[in-house]
Amino acid sequence: ASFTISLRTADNITVTINLRPGVLVGCQIRVKNFIKSELKIKPGDNVTFTFTCSTPEKYFIMEIKKNIDCVSGPCPFGDVHLYPPGLPRLNRTFVWDVKASTKAGLELKFSDPWLRQIEPGEICPDFVSYNINSCIDKATVNIGTFCRNGSVSRVKLLGGVVMSLHLPWNSSLTTSGFSIANRASIKRLCIIESILKKESSTTLMSPNYPLGFPEDELMTWQFVIPSNMRASVFFHNYSLSNCERKEERVEYYIPGSPSNPEVFKLSDSQPANIAGSFNLSLQGCDQDAQNPGILRLLFQVVVQHPQVDENVTHLVDLSKELNMTVTIHFEGWPSRIPVMSEPICLICKDPRTCDRVLTLVAGTIYKISFLCKDLSRLRITAEKGISCVDLRWCQRKIYSLSVPKAVTQLPIQLHKFIWKLLGSDLINIEITSPSLKLQQHVPEQRCNTSYSYSIVSATPEKELNVGIFCPGGSIEKIQMRNNVTVSLKTFGKGFLNESKHQDLKMSFVPHIKDECSFTVSPNPKAKVYLQTPNWPYGLPPYVSISWYVVVPSKQVARLGFSKDRMGIACETGRAYVNIKEETMGAEETVRREDELLPEPRNMYHDFWVNVSNCKPVDKMHLTLQFWVTLVDKQIDLGVILAVVAGAGVLAAIGLTVCCVKKKKKSQNPMVGVYNANVNTQVPGKQALFTKGRKNNESHVYAVIDDAMVYGHLLKESNGSVSPEVDVYRPFDGPTGSLPPSPPPFSFRKDMKHSSNTEEPPPPMDTDQDPYTFAHQKLGQSEDIGDTNEKNNGDTSTSLLENKEQDGLVE
Repeated sequence: ASFTISLRTADNITVTINLRPGVLVGCQIRVKNFIKSELKIKPGDNVTFTFTCSTPEKYFIMEIKKNIDCVSGPCPFGDVHLYPPGLPRLNRTFVWDVKASTKAGLELKFSDPWLRQIEPGEICPDFVSYNINSCIDKATVNIGTFCRNGSVSRVKLLGGVVMSLHLPWNSSLTTSGFSIANRASIKRLCIIESILKKESSTTLMSPNYPLGFPEDELMTWQFVIPSNMRASVFFHNYSLSNCERKEERVEYYIPGSPSNPEVFKLSDSQPANIAGSFNLSLQGCDQDAQNPGILRLLFQVVVQHPQVDENVTHLVDLSKELNMTVTIHFEGWPSRIPVMSEPICLICKDPRTCDRVLTLVAGTIYKISFLCKDLSRLRITAEKGISCVDLRWCQRKIYSLSVPKAVTQLPIQLHKFIWKLLGSDLINIEITSPSLKLQQHVPEQRCNTSYSYSIVSATPEKELNVGIFCPGGSIEKIQMRNNVTVSLKTFGKGFLNESKHQDLKMSFVPHIKDECSFTVSPNPKAKVYLQTPNWPYGLPPYVSISWYVVVPSKQVARLGFSKDRMGIACETGRAYVNIKEETMGAEETVRREDELLPEPRNMYHDFWVNVSNCKPVDKMHLTLQFWVTLVDKQIDLGVILAVVAGAGVLAAIGLTVCCVKKKKKSQNPMVGVYNANVNTQVPGKQALFTKGRKNNESHVYAVIDDAMVYGHLLKESNGSVSPEVDVYRPFDGPTGSLPPSPPPFSFRKDMKHSSNTEEPPPPMDTDQDPYTFAHQKLGQSEDIGDTNEKNNGDTSTSLLENKEQDGLVE
């Protein structure tokens, strides 16, 4: 097909057809008998041409440039047309280069649906784009690149303008979509008008973005918003230049505000909840010639309906908290950046200070409100630090790891609460759950609560992920050697109810032996699964982990491992599993990494399980899981029979003793006499002497009568001591754990008790009596009372002599 382009001289239009950059010559232009790779048609020319290929749009691009002089003559104001007609279907760019005086202003007015500014490099969905450049003297400033369907309705410029419209080869657009008008001087670089009629948002950039805003320039954005709507401004990206004079700033002109203009730094939180229209201006400064820097700004304006509860404030009292921050944010923060078109929820510290992310700090009381239709899209992330430098000051303190009411009372879902527990060297951390206890989240025993705890023990050199835990398990205590981070994460709305029963606590303790130690009280009704930290990536090299498992006295624990080997080979050192019951004489079970793990076994007492790692060879990791169950102890039938038999034997012995005692009561009463030939220190069964000297009555005479006298033993004392005859005085001195040794026959006046005399070893058999007894002489009355009345005779004859005479030797 052939094309004819006829240009009038008065139109001042030039058409140029060139090869697309980077495309090999696969098509050419034929003008009459000439073959060309480019074609330029000037004002007044009439040219007919064809292409040597059927798809010229793949090889050529076209530019149509119109020069408009508004300085020397009148400007053709009004709608701008796409001229000339009949152009070939190529990717084309229409350029309008308007020369104008800096004393006047030009206005580009766009027809509905207006324009939307895009970042450099961004492509419009329909590939139709506008580019606006301002020309002041010889300087050119890129005001911006725009797509159709936006909020930018007008752009006012000082001086000349170069307006470009880029159309793809298959575009059916027949009008430019804008008009040019003459306006008075605007006394600034440009004014961009944006109309936001309904709930929406728009993103705008400073001229030359992402390059620098011109030095010491001023520009304004005018936002036309219905008075019943609310607007908020957010600065997403900005940078500052190095100023020698003045200060870079933004100024807001808000109708009805008593402090117009309101001046803000770019680093400030920008105004929010603005009712109706307002203006925003960007002011540059005089830059340092040697190091000017770059002033640039990308910001967003969000327009919303007034919220039903915009006047409802929530009190957040953090005045009594220490080292704590509370951040209210949109879901997915900070990793996810919300799409500009996404409805925005705002959190306000006061009616005009709102943002999508608000951080509250400890020691302050806040009154916050929300500009948000759906509060379920907001989340809370809080962090609290607890530290100990000197164990003397914090060893006995118990800290609660529960979410404060100031956080739970807000109508926002808690996403995460993080406790950072920091201790200096040799100070370790203990976490307890006294009533709820903790359950370790493992594949066989998953947590199904509304929240869980992630516990990480870390030093600058290494990190140990202890595991994920939830309430309602068997772990009472976890001790860790390093600094610890405990992260509570919620799942769903149930946390508000379950949070009332939180009982997680922590304290600082002295240095512990293992990297991590667990205390476990198994649930009798469930099988408890426990696994090594850092699952499934394996324990770090040379780390030792211990579990202390409590076994109730009336139950037996069953211990078993989930696999038969450790599954590693050591490059350096050895890996061990140690099992030992906490009882006297218990044997310790030890397995190396090259041995089979123990078979399931019964444990009758509290026991330890210890896992110590070596340095495994590459790509091998030590991961161990074991389980514990509890069952009631079963009493063996043989034991029952033995107990019954033992009881029968004891009954027989008791019956025999009773009979003997009854028989002895019928005999004459015995007279207590010291027997010097009896050894009271006989070795034997010490354990049978169950009562100590203070607790039994071995020093008290059961029978004393008139025959019991010691006068004959005092003959050697030459009468210096007059013995008391037939008198008993109770012993009220100190008593030891053993009965005393009998006194010597020779009673010496200078005999003294030494305070440091070593007490003799205890008797080993209670069957050995330190006393012997002699029967009374025949004829004495069996009645003790009668005997005492009749006994008025001679007492000078010793009982031992009588005993020898009568031959009564026992």
